[in-house]
Amino acid sequence: MRTVILFFSFLLLSGCSLNSLYFVGELNTVTVVRHSSYMKHYRAYFTRIDLQHIKDKQKYLYLYNTKKNDLGILLHRKNQYILYSLSNPDQQALGIKTSPKTTYKYVLKRFKRKGFELINSVDTVGYIVSVAPRRYKGVKTLLVESQDYSHLQNLYKQAIKTYNADKIKNMKTKLPKHLVYDDYKRYAKRAKTQTQWTQLQIIAQKLQMTTEEEITQHKPYIYYLNDASFEELSAYMSQRDTKKSLSYQQYTMLKRRKTCLKEENLLNGDSLEDLIAAYKINKNTKYKNRIMSIMKDQQKNK
Repeated sequence: MRTVILFFSFLLLSGCSLNSLYFVGELNTVTVVRHSSYMKHYRAYFTRIDLQHIKDKQKYLYLYNTKKNDLGILLHRKNQYILYSLSNPDQQALGIKTSPKTTYKYVLKRFKRKGFELINSVDTVGYIVSVAPRRYKGVKTLLVESQDYSHLQNLYKQAIKTYNADKIKNMKTKLPKHLVYDDYKRYAKRAKTQTQWTQLQIIAQKLQMTTEEEITQHKPYIYYLNDASFEELSAYMSQRDTKKSLSYQQYTMLKRRKTCLKEENLLNGDSLEDLIAAYKINKNTKYKNRIMSIMKDQQKNK
């Protein structure tokens, strides 16, 4: 009995509470929130006690192990740097003890030997991570949410690169579009056939690129040559960089198609004034016949 009393007295003197004992194992531990073939969601509460800046007032940095596809968050506590894995709950935290003379570069070199290198953007390796200060059962913590889309990101990148959406078109898991948007833009500009553009449209729909601007701003040359409306083609050809990016032959073919589209619009429209103005310029018999047809219709309707 005396031992129990002394134990609780020690807790009170040290500032600990009974409540904190029950959840001490829940802190600084990565847990699985959701796990599937194409997305893995992890969560962790890291204590902010004794947390120090690492560099430029940053209290955490991301390190990545390419071989293991392992994303870690680096924290600095007193005389130790600790790397927690955000993608492998079973991975034991890696620690490096330091002294006042230990440099930031030295710490990075040590972790590099273990396979982890500094990464500026987690997007590039298919992760989405959010960090926010939160109180967890009265304790000040950093709430870290990590979502691993790396496998799905690779499948989308391959689909975009090969212009083949077969492997992703029936997937139910949604990939955040910003994880492959740069790839989509790059390969959309390189598309040379209608088949390639059709596959890109399937991918764009899977990425929920719903706005007209997102889907059409990267349409390839072949689209403007075969499918664009007169307004779209006119806008495309009026852009400053269009002529520079095309060969003389390509630009000439676009000019011809624009002329054909203009002619179609004139012949299918009802503007007598526009037709007469066009006929005065080129004396095209098609315009003359259409002018006569419109005039006859107008006479009948009187």
